Amino acid sequence: MSLWARAQQLPQESLQQVRAIYGDHFPIEVRHCLASWIESRIWTTEPEEQQRYFVEELVQEIQTNADLMLSPEMFVTQMKLKEAANNFRVQYSHEPHKLYAYLRRCLALEMEVIQNAMGTPYVAQPHTERKYSELITGLQNVRQKVSMVGEEIRSLQANIESFSLQYHECLKNKGHINYLQQSGPITAERRELEAHLRVQIEDMERKLNALVAQINQSQMELVDRMKDNIANLRQLQSQVLDEELIKWKREQQLSGNGVPMQSNLNTIQEWCELLADLIWTSRQQVNNVARINSKTIVELRQPHLVEMLDDMSKQVTSLLSTLVTSTFVIEKQPPQVMKTNTRFTATVRLLVGGQLNVHMTPPRVTVVIISEQQAQLLLKSDTQGGRGKQPVECGDILNNSGCMEYQHTSRQLSVSFRNMQLRKIKRAEKKGTESVMDEKLTLLFQSEFNVGGGELVFQVWTLSLPVVVIVHGNQEPHGWATVTWDNAFSPPGRVPFAVPDKVTWGQLAETLRIKFGSATGGDLSEDNLRFLAEKIFSLPYRSVLPISTMELNAMAVSWTQFCKDALPERNFTFWEWFYMVVKVTRDYLRTLWCDRLIMGFIQKKQAEEMLAKCPPGTFLLRFSDSELGGITIAWTGEGNEVFSLQPFTSRDLMLRSLADRILDLAQLQFLYPNVAKDDVFSKYYTKPENEMLKNGYVKPVLVTTLPPYMSPSPAYAHSHSPDSHRNTPSVQSSYFSAATPAQTESSFMDSELFEQIRAFEPDGLDDFDFYNGNMSMK
Repeated sequence: MSLWARAQQLPQESLQQVRAIYGDHFPIEVRHCLASWIESRIWTTEPEEQQRYFVEELVQEIQTNADLMLSPEMFVTQMKLKEAANNFRVQYSHEPHKLYAYLRRCLALEMEVIQNAMGTPYVAQPHTERKYSELITGLQNVRQKVSMVGEEIRSLQANIESFSLQYHECLKNKGHINYLQQSGPITAERRELEAHLRVQIEDMERKLNALVAQINQSQMELVDRMKDNIANLRQLQSQVLDEELIKWKREQQLSGNGVPMQSNLNTIQEWCELLADLIWTSRQQVNNVARINSKTIVELRQPHLVEMLDDMSKQVTSLLSTLVTSTFVIEKQPPQVMKTNTRFTATVRLLVGGQLNVHMTPPRVTVVIISEQQAQLLLKSDTQGGRGKQPVECGDILNNSGCMEYQHTSRQLSVSFRNMQLRKIKRAEKKGTESVMDEKLTLLFQSEFNVGGGELVFQVWTLSLPVVVIVHGNQEPHGWATVTWDNAFSPPGRVPFAVPDKVTWGQLAETLRIKFGSATGGDLSEDNLRFLAEKIFSLPYRSVLPISTMELNAMAVSWTQFCKDALPERNFTFWEWFYMVVKVTRDYLRTLWCDRLIMGFIQKKQAEEMLAKCPPGTFLLRFSDSELGGITIAWTGEGNEVFSLQPFTSRDLMLRSLADRILDLAQLQFLYPNVAKDDVFSKYYTKPENEMLKNGYVKPVLVTTLPPYMSPSPAYAHSHSPDSHRNTPSVQSSYFSAATPAQTESSFMDSELFEQIRAFEPDGLDDFDFYNGNMSMK
């Protein structure tokens, strides 16, 4: 993504800082319109010899861009660009290096503002910027050639009109001679007049023959130039649609897994608008030449020219059709895991709608949901050159129709569906072990566009990314497994919605890393990823995994290993475990994870070995292997015996934060390896209430305690562990309040108070019904 594209995404306050950088010395309109050109020239320091031509080239670039602004709403911007070009020429013609250095400072300050606002460093991509600059240069070159063709057509028209006048004058003289020969006796005077007319006719015929040759040559040269323009437009359009727009769509799909988008749809729209203008102009030029040829006298008509122009007209119309249908895009995708009877939104946009004045007849867009098989049939019929039957809908969507509206300020023709709702769904027949969460559906957006005042009518459609329809929240994890796998591993140009059954661990690990990072704000280390590899390959601690990262990354992982097969001795899959870890970290542990206070991805036996070497009171935090979405505290007791606290789940952390629980337990003194807990956790402790509530009551506080048998004899705790199958004693914590008798967490869950909380906040608790709210380890 270019620096300017990222600047446009800044909040308003930061964007004002960017505007202030340029001030009055360098109009922000120039920075916007020449973003790619400026960045491609400024990133790499040029020698002073090259800087000598910087102002001249900048002025030329500004004028070229200004000449491309033909629409009325761009008039003010065009005037500002021309004024800026004139000012730069006057002020910096003799000191081009000063303007160059000034722009370098501006870009450096702009980058600093972006980094401060977004918290991530910007890395310039000179290859990408150069590629964009070459694309703009290519479009501008074609623009100049199309303009030259326009001049040649006018010249051809003038020559043909001149020929017509001279030709009729010649015919008139021939008619005069015929009249002289037939109107009576031939006198000397008539003979002299006839001789004079014959000389004139010979001279005129010689000129007419030369003019005919010139016109014929001009027509052929004109046709060749228009052919070249169409070929160049086809190449540039392929670069924009088949590379840049496809790349944006792929980035949009990957963003569903948390990958930041680099491409900018507004930039692509600018390219598409230039293409639309050039293609439409070229089409008019071809039609004009065909019209001129059809209206000329028979002597000037070239039969083969008619066929050539007809073929060119079809080619350029096909280019326009491809451009219009390809730029009907879904700017905001519908949710990929879609729950029935739940409101959802989506936005579609036509990138060339403003340029082609499609909004003059506002098009209506309709949305239906279709199956994977229907999507395949639709794509097949479109590839074969025609739309077949209307696809069979597999569900009913409310509020599924809307008119596209044109926003003059942003030059965007789009429609936002804000209140769509899927009322019911018709499922396809399942094969083998398939579940409803494996079924991929898609939303079909359809419309009809009139271009050129109804001269051309285009039937357009586009498909959303695959969606999984669920009817209950407990289906959500598996639904996200289907979507995550599809987003990450769908091959380019696939048949809807084919994905590989197996991928390498390296590919999956990168997907999990991005997924975790986008949800929690923190990254996964190589050790974390190695732990996940051990889990998905069902390998016990210290088993033999390939030593090198390269070997590990090359190992194959199947779809069934990812989300179908239960982990050993568990009733849940790898994805269900990982999904709930991400969820609990995102909702309750984000800051602790980002501060690296949670070790998290570590096997139980490894944690025991690490803590056994530490003094009593040392503890670490890890994600439970047996409790979905659970985080446990393992600590060293007296005699270097290692204990593990029964895992806390989202229900527990909703009632009292993990940091406060660590504060509650005096047995926990040092975060592994030897950091005093208050030094790192104190900023996360909840501040105690020092005053009564306004209603006069004292607010009770829930405090986490260990059962009495934990003190003073750890051996007693071992023999009475809640889970006799564990090697490490697992201790059950309890709540204690100064206002109420101590009660265990499980009894609290059964209490009337908890039921009142549950009734007050049902949505917050229903998210965890999928796993039956089991608070003890299996």
